[in-house]
Amino acid sequence: QVQLVESGGGSVQAGGSLRLSCVYSRFTLVNYCMGWFRQAPGMEREGVATVDDYGRTTIADSVRGRFTISQDYRKALYLEMNSLKPDDTAMYYCAVAVRGFRSQCSQTAANFGTWGRGTQVTVSS
Repeated sequence: QVQLVESGGGSVQAGGSLRLSCVYSRFTLVNYCMGWFRQAPGMEREGVATVDDYGRTTIADSVRGRFTISQDYRKALYLEMNSLKPDDTAMYYCAVAVRGFRSQCSQTAANFGTWGRGTQVTVSS
């Protein structure tokens, strides 16, 4: 089963940048969705961005223009985060799902079956 390990989190001031990484192992999927999600204390886990095996991406409105998702095909997933705000403070997780035939990725956490343990991002004002 695929294993995911996130890194790159930390504490920054508002306006700063971070780059999150998620390294895969035992990755054998051909049709897949990879996603970044985040969860703040007391809040629901929310989708941030996804990318599929075709390289198609989705990005949440709350981070559009500030965050960029990218991948090293079947090896790693990245999230470039710029112009960070205190509202971006959360635990960030990467996750993987099997992409259905002719389907595109969604940012619904329930659709993703395998998760990393997360990396904490804290943005101070």
